Amino acid sequence: MLAGLRAGLGAGCAAHRLRGQRLAHSRTTEKLQQEYDAVVIGAGNKGPGAGCDTCSPQAAYLQQAGLRTAVLEKRHVLGGAAVTEEIVPGFKFSRASYLLSLLRPQIYAELELQRHGLRVLLRDPYSFTPLLEDRSPPRSLLMGHDMAQTQQQIAQFSQKDAQAYPKYEAFMGCLVSAINPLLDVPPVDTAALGQGSLLQRLRALWPLLQAGLALGRQLPHFYKVLTAPISKILDHWFESEPLKATLATDAVIGAMSSPHTPGGGYVLLHHVMGELEGQRGAWGYVAGGMGALSQAIARAAAAHGAHIFTEQAVCHVLLGTDGQAQGVVMQDGTEVRSKVVLSNASPQLTFLELTPQEQLPEDFVRQIQQLDTRSPVTKINVAVDRLPSFLAAPNTHDSQPLPHHCCSIHLNCEGTHLLHQAYTEAACGQPSSRPMIEMCIPSALDPGLAPPGCHVVSLFTQYTPYELAGGQPWDEKARNAYADTVFDCIEAYAPGFKASIIGRDILTPPDLERIFGLPGGNIFHGGMSLDQLYFTRPVPSYSTYQTPVPGLYLCGSGAHPGGGVMGAAGRNAAQVVLRDFRRLRWQR
Repeated sequence: MLAGLRAGLGAGCAAHRLRGQRLAHSRTTEKLQQEYDAVVIGAGNKGPGAGCDTCSPQAAYLQQAGLRTAVLEKRHVLGGAAVTEEIVPGFKFSRASYLLSLLRPQIYAELELQRHGLRVLLRDPYSFTPLLEDRSPPRSLLMGHDMAQTQQQIAQFSQKDAQAYPKYEAFMGCLVSAINPLLDVPPVDTAALGQGSLLQRLRALWPLLQAGLALGRQLPHFYKVLTAPISKILDHWFESEPLKATLATDAVIGAMSSPHTPGGGYVLLHHVMGELEGQRGAWGYVAGGMGALSQAIARAAAAHGAHIFTEQAVCHVLLGTDGQAQGVVMQDGTEVRSKVVLSNASPQLTFLELTPQEQLPEDFVRQIQQLDTRSPVTKINVAVDRLPSFLAAPNTHDSQPLPHHCCSIHLNCEGTHLLHQAYTEAACGQPSSRPMIEMCIPSALDPGLAPPGCHVVSLFTQYTPYELAGGQPWDEKARNAYADTVFDCIEAYAPGFKASIIGRDILTPPDLERIFGLPGGNIFHGGMSLDQLYFTRPVPSYSTYQTPVPGLYLCGSGAHPGGGVMGAAGRNAAQVVLRDFRRLRWQR
């Protein structure tokens, strides 16, 4: 669901030297104090950049509840991976994350994000899959919220699939409705299951029992979706390859896995359980780019009195003689004391770099080191001087955006075999020769992102390995060679695309790790496989946001319920911190 001046962006540019520019980032005018109740570490703070899903909703919740809270972000711009950056002069890119759907509805309401400037641009239709085929014009699959129109589109390929699609949507909706409440509460505390009365143990299990009751007879089917390859699930429902490949992209996006890999179903569910303005499964653009969301959350926190700082690098967590977290030490040696510390960084950065190793159990450290953080993603941001014109849906003479330009445009998705082939090449250390490409053109709905007549294009591509075969580096030559492969693919669907390119920003997995603090370049801070979810995210016995260090909490995408621009981990972690605060005060 990511080159510019090498010193500024660390990535190459073939034809243009791109200039990174700082956008407004709602820095507090307050001075950094020596002591707070809570300090929130911006994600990736130990590395050269930062990388979280959004700008610390937990800070707003903590400050709202009366805890004096500071957010310390190393980069010049807030939001981790949810940022807007002007890489090419005049072009504003959602440089990493680029679409909104998963942000929890409670956060919209509780933090009054609309009042703080958030504006969402809904997309309908939302999915466009043009085909390469020996017919003129080639066919395409356009999908939206109008079920009848979507069925007509599917019927081009299969009348049977057109009839099955509403039933598939209803089935997935049932599963999502059942598990959705689990996202908004901490995972069941397994330690509590061995303590207290039977009633207390049942109460601890209640969230899972509720989900099971809601699933009812669908429970075996839910289990199958979670454990089977997504190709098997889709083969059960459909026969047309373009439809199956389009749907399969949501099961493999951001994951180093094939449609034939068992256990990909949860990633699919994860990407269809969002909503926008009451529309389940809807995805949209944030007006002004994804950074505008982080700005709205920052304004909500600041309105309650939170102190938010950029260009403040945390060196390590400060511990007392009793092993309790007592604040943080900044890179310049300044100590900022606090009663609790919340880390929005990945588990690897939090526990392997920011926390003194001697304070952590050896087995815990070993499990953190063994987390699967493989990433197939290379994000390419492109500035173009005109809209792409697809063979399957040519532009009009006035060159105005058409409905499909507002969609997620799926390329190289004629069949699931292409996705598997792309994965197989990357698994052998080679960038895909025909990569899976999700193209988005947010300026089609938000023209202020680019100069008149021009557009910003987001290319979320996979599969690319973190380490290239033979130990070859992801240097400027390798980056640009892969980008050229991607552009050649797009050219086949939309002739003239390559000639329209003004500038490019190429972010391979190592770049995503270095700039945004995403371990291995993984957009979820770690794989979303069944062995790294719920009870076991990030590791067993530490899934409730508390850590082996008293007073230190994990609140980013590496905690339950996982990655994406969701905010749930931060909101849930804030609830746990406030509960612990109340308990501590009661004991005193």
